[in-house]
Amino acid sequence: MNAFFLKSLRPYFNFPGLSLPTALNSGLWLDEKIEAMQHSIPMEVTDYLERYPQTKHIDVYLNDINGIMRGKRLSVESMLTLEKGCYFPLSVYSMGQKGKISAPLHDEPDRLCVPVAGSLCPSAQDPQHNAQILLTMKDSDGQPCPFEPRVILQNVLARFHQHGLFPVIAPEIEFYLTGRETQDPQNQGCFHMDTSTAHAALFDELEQLAQLQRIPLTGIVAEAESGQFELNLKHSHRVVEVCDNVLALRRLTRYVAEQHGLQASFMAKPFSQQSGSGLHFHFSLNDSHGKNVFASPGNELNSMMRLCIAGQLTLMPASIAVIAPGVNAFRRLRKNLTEPLFNSWGYNTRSAALRIPCSDENNRRIEYRLAGADANPYLVAATILSGMLYGLENIDEEDLPESQQDDPLLPLFQQEAIETFARCQYLTNSLGEAFSEQWIACKLAELDWFESIVTKEESNLA
Repeated sequence: MNAFFLKSLRPYFNFPGLSLPTALNSGLWLDEKIEAMQHSIPMEVTDYLERYPQTKHIDVYLNDINGIMRGKRLSVESMLTLEKGCYFPLSVYSMGQKGKISAPLHDEPDRLCVPVAGSLCPSAQDPQHNAQILLTMKDSDGQPCPFEPRVILQNVLARFHQHGLFPVIAPEIEFYLTGRETQDPQNQGCFHMDTSTAHAALFDELEQLAQLQRIPLTGIVAEAESGQFELNLKHSHRVVEVCDNVLALRRLTRYVAEQHGLQASFMAKPFSQQSGSGLHFHFSLNDSHGKNVFASPGNELNSMMRLCIAGQLTLMPASIAVIAPGVNAFRRLRKNLTEPLFNSWGYNTRSAALRIPCSDENNRRIEYRLAGADANPYLVAATILSGMLYGLENIDEEDLPESQQDDPLLPLFQQEAIETFARCQYLTNSLGEAFSEQWIACKLAELDWFESIVTKEESNLA
């Protein structure tokens, strides 16, 4: 990316309604539009039933603000009228982790939910007889629902696409396998390849079911801690679809683990004395022809990359409220009560929030390491991308701090993080004012419930 292009591009960010004439009619954008037009729900259903003629049920579902599946099972006959959609209450997007409405709306109206094209696939639970399909909610005026995390990410992406920029992401999801009592594996270190027979069978089944559901699982890696692993997904400019797959893979992993008598935990910090589990995103930006605009030699970051890093650092304190969605997530982010673990950027260092991994020039990217494994991937991606936009719109290149500085300081507790988020107008606007208000209300309600609990450890101190 040369300086002339950067200077030519940045003024356009002041005009959200303006689109670059060549950007929306070439390369990646046109490929996506052509493929979208080829998708038809009736055709998908017909093709599916030809391949799975014994299908009896279909699970229709939404992903709520915490990334939890909310849906219902319908008869196979319902698949024939699936294109018309079905109804779910808007309060699906005000539910807490336990499924209770955390922040009641003024009313609880039903909203039409329609299928997401391309998401019809076999369910892991008896794939020959059960299908599943993802839904997306419409608002009362027929527009996408502003409370839906999937829609929030689409809106942020649209701001990039208007300018011929296409984010590319690749997620890494860490988790623990537990539950075999004394049979849990001993600490064998990162990248250990000789997994137990039980785990090998589990991972084989996970790979098979992921392929059945068209989830591009590219690797399963042993992490440093006993029983901790990492799932890798293929990088793609189809950012929303990647996040769909993150949630689908988390559900699939839990299901397969349960079938093998184990439990898959995606908690951010499930064990006090062991490493937490993160949801890491590798990010880069392509132009409309698929060229990486971050491309630069060695450790010489170009202007676009420097601006995106600076923007992410600036919004990082406010972002914590979204990428650390509960009290447990903050336990992962702290070494102790006064010292944050991640809060800087650096080359090839895993102690930084923003890591520049080893790569050749064309694969230059940023790894965002702050989010916990339990975070909602749509909201994490939307928050990260908002930071990149902030840098492109508002920051001068020379304002990027030197690597490994202890700046910015991050909130250490959820209450402080929520207050910081509420004060950050750029981020709340980017995610949507209606959603941001609802998110704050839900998270404060969850925090209030958590702080009302007297723990066993407290009782033992009495």
